Amino acid sequence: MNSSSALVDWLLDSLELTTSLFHVGRYCGDWHASTHGLARASFHLIVQGECWLHIAGEPTPIELKNGDAVFLLRDLEYRLSGEATAAGAQECPRRPMLPLDTSASDGVGLVCGFFHFQSGLSAMIVDTLPAWIVLRAGDPSLTAARNLFELILQECKRTPAPSGALLERLCHLLFLYVLRQQVLDNNELGGLAALGRQPAFANLLEHLIARPADAWTLENMAACTGLSRSAFFKRFTELCGRSPGQVLLMMRMRHACQLFKQDQTVAEVAVAVGYQSVAAFTRAFHKVTGQQPGAYRKAQA
Repeated sequence: MNSSSALVDWLLDSLELTTSLFHVGRYCGDWHASTHGLARASFHLIVQGECWLHIAGEPTPIELKNGDAVFLLRDLEYRLSGEATAAGAQECPRRPMLPLDTSASDGVGLVCGFFHFQSGLSAMIVDTLPAWIVLRAGDPSLTAARNLFELILQECKRTPAPSGALLERLCHLLFLYVLRQQVLDNNELGGLAALGRQPAFANLLEHLIARPADAWTLENMAACTGLSRSAFFKRFTELCGRSPGQVLLMMRMRHACQLFKQDQTVAEVAVAVGYQSVAAFTRAFHKVTGQQPGAYRKAQA
């Protein structure tokens, strides 16, 4: 695709993401597991054996084998189970996890955790991603991700027990590699990635990322793409699912977040991202992130 490295880096950097583990172990016999109803994104790495992913409304279950991973970016109704059919999985009970034993010949070994996207800006980006992403062990386009998965597998074999802190960080990095590949290769991805696949719009995004505080109008944004004002607005909105003004707002608030991490004041940041009024900036920042700028600045400090 034509997405520039600037756009990919902006997307990855804008995800204020934390990762936490909740299960490292194995299931044997008849079992099912799910995080549905917790209103959180989750991930499941298969480090031993195989299982099936059953997602409500999907007619075909997804087989997951050793070395595969699934990232669930919505609070989906789903079940992981050793049973291949949805009906069979529904009959299986929830069971406590056994300690991970990578030398065992039976059962399914899992590393499971949650993703927490910390701001409204992150949520706006995640909303453009697929509801779930499956990483396959043999995917040749994800060499770096595969190398990370191998580190996870090696850590799982550590005795007497793997390091939870290290597994969290490795899983976090694994997701970022998978996400980058989605932005680069998934031609059905909407949002900013869809704009990035069009050279003229990719050029505009690079300018917005580099100079978010400029006095951007619909006319000069359209001029960057060589389209008329009306054609630009129509095509931009069709591709992205958001208006040019909404995207500019995202760019400015992300830049504001970065400046707060450099300990700039609210007044300084307001001017630096193109606002003449602290009150107007405060309203815009809260609208995008769900936080007051002063509180956000304090948390970064």
